[in-house]
Amino acid sequence: MNYEEAVAYIEETPKFTTKNKLEHTKECLRRLGNPQEKFRVIHVAGTNGKGSTCAFLTSILREAGYSCGLFTSPHLVEINERFQINEVNIDNDTFLKAFLKVKKLSEELVAEGSYHPTYFEMLFLMGMVIFADAGVDYVTLETGLGGKLDATTAVENPAACVIASISFDHMQYLGDTIEKIAGEKAGIIVPGVPVIYDGNDRRAAEVIRAKAEELGSPAYEVKREDTEILQITRGGIDFSLKNEYYGNTVFKIPFVARYQVMNGALALITMEVLKKEIPAPLETICRGMQNTRWQGRMETVLPGVIVDGAHNEDGIAKFVETAVHFQEEYPLTLLFSAVDDKDYPDMIHTICEQIHFRNVVVTEVGGYRMVPAETLADIFRKEGYKEVQAFGKVPEAFGRALGIRGEDGLLFCVGSLYLVGEIKSAINKRKDTI
Repeated sequence: MNYEEAVAYIEETPKFTTKNKLEHTKECLRRLGNPQEKFRVIHVAGTNGKGSTCAFLTSILREAGYSCGLFTSPHLVEINERFQINEVNIDNDTFLKAFLKVKKLSEELVAEGSYHPTYFEMLFLMGMVIFADAGVDYVTLETGLGGKLDATTAVENPAACVIASISFDHMQYLGDTIEKIAGEKAGIIVPGVPVIYDGNDRRAAEVIRAKAEELGSPAYEVKREDTEILQITRGGIDFSLKNEYYGNTVFKIPFVARYQVMNGALALITMEVLKKEIPAPLETICRGMQNTRWQGRMETVLPGVIVDGAHNEDGIAKFVETAVHFQEEYPLTLLFSAVDDKDYPDMIHTICEQIHFRNVVVTEVGGYRMVPAETLADIFRKEGYKEVQAFGKVPEAFGRALGIRGEDGLLFCVGSLYLVGEIKSAINKRKDTI
């Protein structure tokens, strides 16, 4: 079996199926030789920001001289993105080697009358094998949908648990209130292991605090008022923490989105909490923050073209918060798409309520979860945009949006990580003509 066949096998495994019990994942790990015990894990959950928080932590650890694995989801262009070793995507041979180990185990389980690992479980098991074989010191491990029953929670002794911003998303899986969703995310908390969490939503914070207290886990709350933004430029944001440990240190991050300050603060407090286990000089931490790279979050992919994978209520609100000041300087064009398990009418309403676009283009992403482009176009028309252009394919929609953006304008591509991934793929194919 080659790499392409391995990817096809995984993609044919249902993504959104009934989860196997956590004991099943633990049994799989045991039969693989418990690879997760060969490195230390920082486990990160949340609705928005968990990937960025992982990226900050990974960059700091790398600057501090540690070998580091990074496991995230979803991927934007190719599946290898989910596994990074020292901030580099794994190669196809490494992917295939790990896949064959997990596939062999899967076939044994099925032959025994047990369950085949799910899509995400297969990738998680592969990640643990990949990082163990690479001999990394630390793995920053991003959960999938939830926490409590997430395959990643099979890691039983993390160095720390981090919970980023919590908001409404995947409600059919996680619950229909912030408290229920927070309860799922708080499922990553381990007895006695410190938890660092975003405390900006009181409802979520109370649930996390209660769970930490129940399990005897030291809890560290981080809120917006604990940070001070000093400057925002096109090159990023300078901010400080109102924190005795970091004092008057100014941290520079290479992102223009305000919400990245909270994600950076979570990473900084995590490093403070782990200072005995992971001693890192202040200048090293500063370099790690400044050198962080993360795809798909207010990312400039071409001059005047910014992609943002905002795909739920909180993500869209944060996109609007960042983008709204650009309209004072530039005419804006929007390329939008979403999938059908998101509240896309509300997403569109929030965007249109606060931002005026010179042009709007919509397209389709997400396979079986796709929302027809004309459905999206009709919603924009109801919001007051008479001239909305709809395309079934992302490359055509992106090409059109680029063409009508104008030399003086900015193009924002928003609404789904699938959209971001397809745009990046389209750019790679258009490099000779753009």
